[in-house]
Parts: sequence; C-alpha cells; structure tokens
Amino acid sequence: MKRAGMLRQVSDFSDFSRGHWLQELLCQGEEPSHVQSSPDGQHLLVLQKSRPPPLPQVVAFQRHSVGGADLERNWQPPQPALVGLLFLQSPVTLGSWVLAIVWEHGRTEVWHFVVALGWQLLQTLELCQGARARIISVCSQGANLVWCEERPPLDAHSDMSKCAFRFCVCTRALEMGDQGVRLGTVRIVLHNSPEYQVLASPQHVFLVPAATSFATTSKFLLIWHPEKAKLTITAPSAGFIHSKVLRSSSESDFRKLLLGSVGLLSGLAPLDIHTSAVSNSEGLLLVSTKGAVNMVEPDGTQRHIFDLEGGPLAQGSSVQLKTFGSILACMLAGVLYLIDQNSGRLIEKKILSMKEVHFLESPGEEDSIQLLTQTGIYGFSFSKPEDSSRPEPCLVEMVFEEACRYYQRRSLSSSKLTVEKVKKGGVFQAPVALAAILQHSLRQKQKPARGLQDTYAKLLSTMSLELQSYMSLELLKTCVVCAPESEVESYCEELVEQEVSRVLHSDMDKDNLAYLNSIFASFPKAAWKATRSCLQLQQNGDGLLVARATPEVWKKVLGGPQQEEVGQNGVVPLFELICASFLRFKPKWLPSFVELTQQYVSISWAYSSKEGPEGRVPLYKRALGVLARKNKCSEANDEMELELLLCSKRPKAVLQALHLLIRLKRWQRVVEVAEKFSKLSPLLNKEIFTTLLAEFAQHRELDPYLDTLWLLCPAELTASDILTVVLQHLPHSQEDPVPFSSEGNQLTVGLLKPLLQRVVQRPCVQDEMYSDALQSPTFPPPTPPREH
Repeated sequence: MKRAGMLRQVSDFSDFSRGHWLQELLCQGEEPSHVQSSPDGQHLLVLQKSRPPPLPQVVAFQRHSVGGADLERNWQPPQPALVGLLFLQSPVTLGSWVLAIVWEHGRTEVWHFVVALGWQLLQTLELCQGARARIISVCSQGANLVWCEERPPLDAHSDMSKCAFRFCVCTRALEMGDQGVRLGTVRIVLHNSPEYQVLASPQHVFLVPAATSFATTSKFLLIWHPEKAKLTITAPSAGFIHSKVLRSSSESDFRKLLLGSVGLLSGLAPLDIHTSAVSNSEGLLLVSTKGAVNMVEPDGTQRHIFDLEGGPLAQGSSVQLKTFGSILACMLAGVLYLIDQNSGRLIEKKILSMKEVHFLESPGEEDSIQLLTQTGIYGFSFSKPEDSSRPEPCLVEMVFEEACRYYQRRSLSSSKLTVEKVKKGGVFQAPVALAAILQHSLRQKQKPARGLQDTYAKLLSTMSLELQSYMSLELLKTCVVCAPESEVESYCEELVEQEVSRVLHSDMDKDNLAYLNSIFASFPKAAWKATRSCLQLQQNGDGLLVARATPEVWKKVLGGPQQEEVGQNGVVPLFELICASFLRFKPKWLPSFVELTQQYVSISWAYSSKEGPEGRVPLYKRALGVLARKNKCSEANDEMELELLLCSKRPKAVLQALHLLIRLKRWQRVVEVAEKFSKLSPLLNKEIFTTLLAEFAQHRELDPYLDTLWLLCPAELTASDILTVVLQHLPHSQEDPVPFSSEGNQLTVGLLKPLLQRVVQRPCVQDEMYSDALQSPTFPPPTPPREH
C-alpha cells in the first residue's frame, strides 16, 4: 500500500527570539535568502546580501530564547563580500560547535553561543597567507576549513593559459592555543589548479569545476580523501579514472596529477552540472541541465537516481537538494519530490503553495523532513497504512518461506510443506511472531514497538540481542564492500568471526558444515582467529592450553556430521577443520587441544556410548588423519604424530608411540615414555616392559638405562618368563657362536644378572597370599570347645 504524505506546521516562529523580524526578513528582498540552521537545530542564520547597509545582512535567531547578546553583521563596499557561514567542531568544548563567518579576502570571525550570555566573538583570524589572495569557495569538515583561493599572478600581462591555473585548494584546522582560538598551519591540497567549488562530506571533500573553467578541465571531478592524503579523479561519463597519494607538496601540482591521464581525459564529454550538493551517505549529488539526478560515490563510481520532470532546467532556476535518511528531497519550481535514494523510486510528489522554501536540518531525526517557509516551519510525515499493525506482505512471505525450509528438514512426513500448510490453522505461530517483530524492530529502530501485541513484545525483548547481532552483521558486510584495501583485512576478520560464531550457535547440519568449510578455505587466517575466539583458547600461567567454550559449542565441534555422513565431496567435519587450522597456525597447541576435547568427551558421553565421538573413531586418530593428509614426511611431523599418540593415553596409542620412538632410535625418550605411562595400568606396564626387554635382548642401546628399566618390571613376571622373552628375541648370527665376540654387542649374563636377582629375591605372589596364615601364632588353629 502506498504511503500518503502530509505537511503539518511545527512552528509559526513564535518560539523564536524576534520571530516577527524573522518572518519579515523571509518576506523581504527580491533575491532568495540563504538560511542555515545550527547543528543542534536551535539557531537559524539568515543571510540577505541585497539589503542595503547599515541594515544587518547576517542575523541569527534563537529558538526558545533565554536572553543574551544577538548576532547581527553587515558590511559595505569596499569591504569584500561574504563567502561562507560555516559550523565547525569547537576546539574549546568537546561536542559543541562554533560559527565561522568567512569573507572573500580571508578575514574569518569565530563566534560561540553561550547560554544566558548569547553570541560571543572568540577570535578574528586571517585564513589566507597572501595579501592578494581571494577566497572563491569554502566549506567545513569537522574542525577544519577547506577553501579554494585565487592567487593572481605578479605579472599583470601573464599568459592567459597560466592565469587559468592561478587557483589553490588549501585547508587549516581550528585549534585552541594559549591566546584562545587560532588557525593551524596551512596545508596545500592542490596548487596551480583551475577554479573549483569545494563541498565537504564528513570523510571526503569534492572539488567541482566552476562554470568558467577551461573546457579541458571541466570534464572531471576531484575527490580528496584527507585521512589518506589521496586525490581521486573521476568523470560521470567514465567513472573512476585515477587516484594518487600525495606524499609531498610537489605531487600536489594539478598538472602533474593529470600527467598520466591526459589522453583519456581529452576524449571525455564536458560535465553537465546545474546543481550539486552533498548527501548524508558521503556521496555527491549532481543535477544535470536535463533534470537527471545522479550520485557520485567517494570511490569515484556513479549511479543514476531519478529524472526530474519539466524538461531542461533554465540557467537561473533554483534546485534545492537534501537527504533525510534514505530519502532524497528535491525542490524545483514549487514542486517537492521525495525519492528513495537507494532504489530511485518516487515516494511522493507534492505541489507547494509557498513562494520560498528552505530545507532544515533535523537533529536526532534523520528521517524527519523539515521545511522553512515565510509562514513557519513545516514537517513532512507519512501517514500509516490502514492496517499498520500487520507486517508488509513481502516480509511475511519471506519469513514463511524460510519457516517452510526449516520445518521441512525436521519433518518426518515425506509430503512437501508449503506456505499455506504452515499458515493453516495457526499451528506454527513462530513465523507470524517473527514477521511482526522484524517489521517493528527494523522500521522503528530504537523507538518503542507501538501496536505490538504483548506476547510479541515479550518475545521481542528476548530476541533483541539476536536482532542487534543480525543488524551489526549486515552493517559489517556493508563496511567490507565499501572499505579501502588497507581496512578490508580487519573487516574480513571481524566478519568471519561473527559468521563462525553464528554457525556454531545454530544447527550444525550438512549445509552449515559446507559453509564453514568454504570459510576456512577462503579465509584461513581469519577462520583461525575466529576459532580461538569462539572456543576461548588461551594459555594459562603454567603454559597449559585452556578452553572456556560452552558445552553447546563443544557439542557442535565434536558432535556434528561425520565423514561417513557428509560424503566424499571435499567437505570435512568441523573437528578436522579445526585440527587443520591448528597445524597451519599453531601446531604446538594441537596435542593439547585433542587432550582438551577428550576431557570434555569423558564428561559429556559415557565411555561405551555409540552416540559420542569416541564411540566411532577416536579423536586422536581423527587428528592423525589430518596430519597424514599433509603428505609431508619430516621430523616435525614425526614429533607431532608422537605427541598425538601420547596425549590420547590409550594403551594401543601409547604402545604405537613407543614403537615409533624405537624406530627413530630415540632411546632416552623411550625410557621416559615407559616410565611415565607404566603407571597407568598393570597390563600396560607389562606390555611396555616386555617390548623394551625384547629390544634389550637384540642390541646394547638400552644398556645406559638398565637401572630405570629394571624398576619397571611387573611383579607377576618370574625369572623363567624373563628368560623366555630374552631367548625368543636374541639376534640370529650367521656364524658359529664363540665364547668371546670381538664385536662386543652380544647379551651377557652379567647384564641380565641384576634383573634376575631382583626377581628371585622378590617374594612370590603365592607366598604373599598365604603369608597371613603362615604368620598366625598357633598352627593348626585350636579345636573349638565342645558343647555338653
């Protein structure tokens, strides 16, 4: 349903100081007045250049006046003309503003409004350094003044072509010094340039060539990026052309800037600009003489928005442009056009009966359109559709279509679920509630959700954090698209972290798992940082890895779709994704991470549970599978395999690690591992000792560690058991045995003697079983007394 717009009077000037005089000023004069409102909307400045002195030509009017000095300024020839009334950030008080009145010869008055005292002149400054300089155009950006000044040549008979490039674009900051407000040093943005009109947005300054410029220089625009000290050349007919970082003053020369683009620029069509203004979205609005409204973005690209009716615009006709939120307001010949700035759709066209209309700022209400006329201030608002409590049909359909996909995945029925079935009978109330919540939360923004049912309002309060997260994610995606190259990486990292966190807090189905695989493949470093953040991985004071992830996140990491479920299409389970990320960016942490996951599994799932991850393939084997896929045989990989086997503390894995160490002939580490893991269980102790005894029988590498090795001998092993193992693993010699070998690597009885003595002297297990009976004071026990 199309919204209908209506005008309502906000003020009849009775709430302004000297309101009758304000109304008289607006009604007087043949030329239109220039009206400007302060950033807080409490002051109106009216400029009328046609008023004869000594009548004031600049007058300030205060809303809800509390007294104090008024601001009235006038000037007369030969005093230069006024070129700008600008509001800047105050260097005196944070968050406040000051007014700068700039004259053509550079004289600048800085005024400040103080409650109860009125307007106070802070300082009179000289903006230009040269006495012969003349300011053509000036704008403000934050606490900075940016202007284009004319610097006439010293020689009055100079070449006409040189005189055309006698302009300079400069900037100075308003600062607070010991003597009060002062101007900072002059910074030259561009010199030896043609005449430009300067227009400032919060982050950029647009340089629009004047109508009197040469044909060759009036084919393109310049965009200055102060934070990067960069100038961009763009043409509406060709888009972005070239950009250059100005590292020194020599690079700020206009002719040097164009040196590499002369051939391209010469073939462009001249600019067709009737009116220009800056949009609140950082872009530059241009109206051509044919009535076409276009937007030039800060990156140099251009897009068409709308075509005004009425054919070609006359040279002297006035076109006013101003953006209010996403709405572009155009005033032409008493007709107000309201256009959606994003889609170019005409929202409203209204013929106004007022002769002279000015757009005013609406502080704190970016979507509110305010108009100043000779009879008062009017606000333009849209009337609500009749059934405004219901969401828009397209939004409802989107929510219900998503609900269909959601419920279809969880339905046990084979029949296809449709929007009509979901709506029928009101069974699924969640989509209806969500549609209403989205409408109110997204449209009303921070305003209370009027007209929302109590049930929905309660649900909205519960979902507010989720909605804020969704909105911040969408805003971040927009920032990534518009960000410069230097900031893209940081934005991508933040975006990946939010996406990984979002998926980990949703259902880990095959689609989400495939999405995570693509994220880890496209942004490996950002995905690694996101993993650390979501699992809250860090080292404690002892250097041990700790994780403070919630149980829900752990279950997503370990309990999602496994390899046999996702198929062989290149998608790997989340646990394997994280292990691969560890191997790439922090391999030393991988064994500790596997150990942490095993600790969580032991708490959350029973040991024999088939549902838990350990009931299928052990976690250490899954990590080893990731290591094997690296296809790199190196010492580091052997060490990593060893650590993964040992961190599992499983008997088979420990024995596998022991055999790996033996194969690598790292004997000291062999003994250390044996000594540590023999304490886990008697059975493992026996397997480890038997393995090492077999190695001892074959070579002499373990001889330096025999004292430690003999301490590991299980209690149930007898001397005959030991001799059996030794004889089974003696190396087979091809020659006849001799009593004394010259090689000196044969096993001797002397090496085995300490172990045999230790076993023989140890009490027998059966003796220990009957020791209590043998040590009783009387044997056999006395006969029990008879009963008589």
